[in-house]
Amino acid sequence: MNPSSEITSQSYTLNCRMSQEAAALERLCRVVRVRGFRISKMAMESVGDSLDILLTLEGSRPVAMLQSQLEKLHTVAGVELVSDTMSRSRTA
Repeated sequence: MNPSSEITSQSYTLNCRMSQEAAALERLCRVVRVRGFRISKMAMESVGDSLDILLTLEGSRPVAMLQSQLEKLHTVAGVELVSDTMSRSRTA
């Protein structure tokens, strides 16, 4: 196995609470994509006027940058990092 054929990616789990508003979930997904992360799992639950979203993401960029950008969305009430793990994946 050639070490240069592997990249290190991180897996993160974020808990996000946001208000239910038209296209709010689409905006959240767009920010995740634009910031260089891939959603590998998403669980969403409606709680009153809010959405509780549990996101499992993969990416090689710092998750703090993504958290900061998500918190800037006017529909987001809070973002919490639940866990992070390191993984290696082959590129070739």
